Amino acid sequence: MNKISCIFNWSGGKDSSLALYHCLKNPQLDIKYLVTTINDSVNRISMHGVRYQLLLEQVKSIGIPLYEIRLPEMPTMSAYDSTMRSHLDKLKNEGITHSVFGDIFLEDLKKYREERLAEAGLKAIFPLWQRETSELIKEFIDLGFKTIIACTKENLGDFVGKVIDFELIKNLPKEVDVCGENGEFHTFAFEGPIFKKPISFTLGEKVFKAYKAPKSADDNCFQKEEDKPKNLGFWYIDLIEK
Repeated sequence: MNKISCIFNWSGGKDSSLALYHCLKNPQLDIKYLVTTINDSVNRISMHGVRYQLLLEQVKSIGIPLYEIRLPEMPTMSAYDSTMRSHLDKLKNEGITHSVFGDIFLEDLKKYREERLAEAGLKAIFPLWQRETSELIKEFIDLGFKTIIACTKENLGDFVGKVIDFELIKNLPKEVDVCGENGEFHTFAFEGPIFKKPISFTLGEKVFKAYKAPKSADDNCFQKEEDKPKNLGFWYIDLIEK
């Protein structure tokens, strides 16, 4: 049987972990690399804010080579697309034909990924696509995975630094997706069936960071003040390798 040569887009969180778990059980898939974007200015996983050394510990425990894509802290969309395209071209030349993602239900994101991959002559695989997020988080926990919330939107700061379990899920606000699929929170997976051994870490400082909203060419185009783009705030917990 000819295997499908893949890269796996690894964020270090729970959705990546569960998607990888299913991929590793699929004999048709041959995952050559875990691909992770790194914020080069702070040497941390992009968006999640997790230290690079903890990423290396995850990769070592999983046993699949890491492929790093280094990005500036706030790249423009065109710069991001250009960087990603150059790496995809390189990977395609190595025989990669497919790229795997842990996305669940965001149609626009799925379309964007598929279009960018198609430009490079690659195809996408979405192992978790359109499954109920309540079902996914239950499966994740039941399989023995453990993950900690590393980053949240501003209104969910009380949850940052907490390990996800059934009690925490029950206490999430009703409007929050239990898998954080709308970007409400991001996680760091540290134990489970894809890891040869758990990842050890301690909790460091809890930090709030605000990012400026994208500027409009003419802010006067908004009839109401509340319609203007708002600054984005996120809480982070610094996870420190032992």
